[in-house]
Amino acid sequence: MENQTAKSKILLSLLWKLMERGGTQGIQFVVQIVLARILVPNDYGIISLITIFITIANVFIQSGFNTALIQKKDANETDFSSVFYLSLLVTSLLYVILFFNSPSIANFYGIPQLIPVLRILSITLFFGAFNSIQNAIVSKRMEFKKLFFSSLGAILISGTVGIILAYAGFGVWALVLQQLTNQFSVTLILWFTVKWRPRLIFSFKRVRGLFSYGWKLLLSSLIDTLYMNLRSLIIGKMYSAAMLGFYNRGDQFPQLIVSNINGSIQSVMLPALASEQNNRRRVKEMVRRSIVTSSFIVFPMMMGLAVVGESLVKILLTDKWLPCVPFLQVFCLSYALWPIHTANLQAINALGRSDIFLKLEIVKKIMGITVLVISMFYGVYAIAMGMLISGIISSFINAYPNLKLLNYSYREQWKDIFPSLVLSLIMGFITYNVKLFHMTACATLIIQVCIGGVIYIGMARIFKIECFVYLLNTVKDMFKNRKGVIR
Repeated sequence: MENQTAKSKILLSLLWKLMERGGTQGIQFVVQIVLARILVPNDYGIISLITIFITIANVFIQSGFNTALIQKKDANETDFSSVFYLSLLVTSLLYVILFFNSPSIANFYGIPQLIPVLRILSITLFFGAFNSIQNAIVSKRMEFKKLFFSSLGAILISGTVGIILAYAGFGVWALVLQQLTNQFSVTLILWFTVKWRPRLIFSFKRVRGLFSYGWKLLLSSLIDTLYMNLRSLIIGKMYSAAMLGFYNRGDQFPQLIVSNINGSIQSVMLPALASEQNNRRRVKEMVRRSIVTSSFIVFPMMMGLAVVGESLVKILLTDKWLPCVPFLQVFCLSYALWPIHTANLQAINALGRSDIFLKLEIVKKIMGITVLVISMFYGVYAIAMGMLISGIISSFINAYPNLKLLNYSYREQWKDIFPSLVLSLIMGFITYNVKLFHMTACATLIIQVCIGGVIYIGMARIFKIECFVYLLNTVKDMFKNRKGVIR
């Protein structure tokens, strides 16, 4: 009975997390489409460069301690308040650094406009410091319903602001003010919905305790963030802001899907796994379920998106964005591996082995940078292909520790996801051939999506794929429980 209650809580939390990420980013997706049709690739290239530096700064504010608070079972008000004040101090220092170094960054890229944009957009760091604790509390209590409403309200407000300013001819500043409005709105809504306020207490002892666990995650996150953005830094320097805009636009579509689905599952899984960290057998079962379920959903979506990419870009973004299609297709293959990456890493974090997590990041980044250095001499598309190659190798590296920690080998993991992979490949091959009929982009897209969905679900049902049956039974159980509550 206790396991059933825990399962229901996890599923309900997952539902709200999916709604928070899927619903809000779905609206964000629509907003971005409207903005992309109005603005030019160069505007997005400028924002992409600025976002790199802000993202790196955010690592120091929101990584490490945030996860440490979730992982620590007995975290109390002293822990939360101490981390809050430390985050504010770090944020202030980082803002000063970015403010005074913005001219140097602008000179490096030869884009004077970067100076005011970086100085204004860096204000979002303070909003991140304010809501990082609320996010940790929400995750720890698995109250993802509150994140749903805060994110939904923020995207509706900021999206409206961004579109109005874009139509008014504000150019890149429409994107800047949209992001500022979004972060401010999230912070404001969470302030009223999450019943937590910082107290005038600070404990160096508590901070040191959290730091002993969190510094490895912080360093791991910093290495990962620098590595993930290194390609954009190189493209922005070696090519142009417009080419960087195409590169990042190609990343947007698959990243949106995977971050919503797989990211939602993993956000819920970390606190769930942490609560079972003393039961390795149970942790293995949960990690396996996470990998199998994520792959069953993510694989067909990535394969389908790669196939319909050209038609989708033509319809949604217009022909001016067609150079982003090859990037989109490569990123789809790369993001398809995320279920294996994240589930294995979350298990390692939940077991408190941040030392292993850090070692993995160092090994992967050395390998990845080596691939990047080689690929950068062969053009911008080779850089994207290098990321795919690094992702494949990293999936082996991330899974390796769990052979010892959970007795869950890489071979066993691939055996679990193999049925979903085969169905996705068959579905992708059939839907790709719809192009041979040379119909309009809209007709081609509609037919490909319909045929792809029918083929994948139909084959899963015919061959009684384990994950498909599990998902059907889970949905049926949720409806039965809901009806029982109503009665």
